[in-house]
Amino acid sequence: GMRHSLDTFLSRSPAQPLFRWRASHRLVVLAYHDVQDAANFARQVEYLAGEMHPVSLDEVLTALSGGRPLPRRSVLVTFDDGDRTVLDVGLPILQQWRVPAVAFVIAGLLDTEQPYWWNEARELLACGARASSLPTLTSPAQVPSLKRLPDEQRLRIVEELQQTAPRPATPARQLTGAELRTMETAAIRIGNHTFSHPCLNRCSDAKVRDEITRAHESLTRVLGAAPKAFAYPNGDVHAAAPPVLAELGYEAAFLFDHRVGRFPPADPFAISRVRLASTVTPGRFRILLSGLHSAIHRAVGRA
Repeated sequence: GMRHSLDTFLSRSPAQPLFRWRASHRLVVLAYHDVQDAANFARQVEYLAGEMHPVSLDEVLTALSGGRPLPRRSVLVTFDDGDRTVLDVGLPILQQWRVPAVAFVIAGLLDTEQPYWWNEARELLACGARASSLPTLTSPAQVPSLKRLPDEQRLRIVEELQQTAPRPATPARQLTGAELRTMETAAIRIGNHTFSHPCLNRCSDAKVRDEITRAHESLTRVLGAAPKAFAYPNGDVHAAAPPVLAELGYEAAFLFDHRVGRFPPADPFAISRVRLASTVTPGRFRILLSGLHSAIHRAVGRA
């Protein structure tokens, strides 16, 4: 369709080599959530291994602290939430091409069958649950609006949906502590993505501290070593977060801002990432990697 032809046009655009050159002097950080399309993800990883210079979190942290600089065309692969497919589908592909990665996991879901709260809310609304405190909330499509509410209100609404649903949400088998250790030995470093994935900019300072600290303690216990990197849920920053991260010994924190940022960044607790999925077409994948896509996104005012 229209979008596909635009991507094809952009990937052949005269601006593309310029943006690709510019990106080669920056760090491209890719932010995935899961691996839905194994074959397409394998093509993406093969491209990264052949055309870019995949780096590990450790290499990025070393460069951040003034150690060995990153090579040109560096790319860091990251995943948010800790979806099962990262281990089951993504890991073998990453290993095949020797591409390291980082998985930012929601620590409170480890070893449970608790679905992500937004998936749970969608499913409960779809089967007829309602929240009397927000009577306008009637459709699963409205769930993203909950991310803009004060966090206490969001939690109250999810609880009301659980109480009024004819049946509980489908269990979702989450990663286990043992699986996280497997991932770490296989070059997927584990990072902190809070304890329960609230949007931090809707939380009190105390809740921000609690969410980061509880996740930190839990992951340190599971991994036997403290995580060094953090990703803001939904990309939402809160002024209280960086001081807590610094105090706990974190060296980097990642946004979800759909940008290719300079490296080293002005602020190691605000490193840009480009959002993408395992399903994007090769043409779109290349313009995402060059930063051309995010520049146009901003120019069109959709970012």
